[in-house]
Amino acid sequence: MGARQGAWGVLQAMAISIAAVALTGEAAAEQYPSRPIEIIVTWGPGGGADQTARMLARLLEQELKVSFPVENVPGSAGVTGLNKLLSGQAEGYQLGLLTADTLMLRAAPRPPRWKLQDLAPIAVLIKQPSGFFVRADGPLQTWADVETAARETELKVAVTGLNTPDELAVEQLKKRGLKLLSVPFANPGERYAAVLGGHADLVYEQAGDMRSFVENKQIKPVLFLATERVDPFTDVPTTRDLGIDLVLDQFRTIMAKSGTPPERLKLLQDSVAKVAASKEYKEFLANAWADPNSVTVGDEAMEYVKFQIESLKKIWQ
Repeated sequence: MGARQGAWGVLQAMAISIAAVALTGEAAAEQYPSRPIEIIVTWGPGGGADQTARMLARLLEQELKVSFPVENVPGSAGVTGLNKLLSGQAEGYQLGLLTADTLMLRAAPRPPRWKLQDLAPIAVLIKQPSGFFVRADGPLQTWADVETAARETELKVAVTGLNTPDELAVEQLKKRGLKLLSVPFANPGERYAAVLGGHADLVYEQAGDMRSFVENKQIKPVLFLATERVDPFTDVPTTRDLGIDLVLDQFRTIMAKSGTPPERLKLLQDSVAKVAASKEYKEFLANAWADPNSVTVGDEAMEYVKFQIESLKKIWQ
């Protein structure tokens, strides 16, 4: 009898322990988020991705009452940071600030191993027109100057990475007989310094990400990859003006790992939508010379990404 009672006591203890674990799991789900949520920025500090992540983190901290530490994990056109996100747990406590440069690698002739299905969309956060910029006091003052010089000698273009939209834009322009060489830099500051220091002749970037350099008349745009003139640079030509069928917008997204609990993903989507509608975030978009209607959430955001990838595939082909 004593042995039976002992065994029964063990079973009771096990049952209580299992019940406690179940209750703990339920409580954790109800209390999400109950600890800091990390945002992995797949580029170095100081650029547009970093700025966007830190603005979002600050607003979400106020909304969800937990901290949102930002970690910069640059490398391989953003894939190093993406791999960190995908190697983590799908719990909603680690998010990725992923840009077009990385996501559009899916359009390359040799796409990477990771797939869009590995990601759970939260939102597209910002959309900006891309372009080519030069040192403001350098020998190249207009796109006409660039074309003239590039027909005689090779010009170096600072880009985010190879097989990215940046390199694609350079390759398309080379078809016009221009001698251009893409030089990748993982960190935004390195790209800007390359042009300012004369180590690169042009940089592929977005005006809003370099606003301080533009306003201080250190760097200036000479061409935008857009269908319409870009405000406030209405004197700068677009690819459409030149008869070039090449329009590439930069966009940045916030993603979770696929498999994140739906209720947590929904809370994140709703929270981002709410803070993106705030006056502060709208001012952030305006200061970045971005599309004021940049933000899309959830499935709509992923559909936008898929459309951009398919559009880029056609250009590659």
